[in-house]
Amino acid sequence: DILVDGKVCDCDIVVTCQVGDPVPLQVKLTNRSKHSVGPFALTMMPYQDYQNGVHNYDLQDAITFVGSNTFYIDSVKPTKDSVYFGALLFLYTGDFYLNIKFHEDNCSRELPLSWLCLPSVHIRALEPVA
Repeated sequence: DILVDGKVCDCDIVVTCQVGDPVPLQVKLTNRSKHSVGPFALTMMPYQDYQNGVHNYDLQDAITFVGSNTFYIDSVKPTKDSVYFGALLFLYTGDFYLNIKFHEDNCSRELPLSWLCLPSVHIRALEPVA
């Protein structure tokens, strides 16, 4: 589950926020299997989509994270969840997207590391209300 500014998000919803106001993020990983899962690294990467196949990830002048954009998850037990909190601060107006990826972080495996990518979250930063 992904919550942006307290609202549940999916790929069909555009969340609006104000430039200069921190936007709370919450990502909840629920283990619905019969076995513990982990360790994982959860990474959140903002980008702009230029609608021509180009994604701009070089946004350090437009967006900043309040806290870290990467969280490490040791293990999630069966039927339990793990929740991670952060915040984004938008410095300019525009349409932005947030890639959220879970990277399997287990070096004892013989298989290559795998990624679980959630649908991108669409956030529209608007001018502050005067």
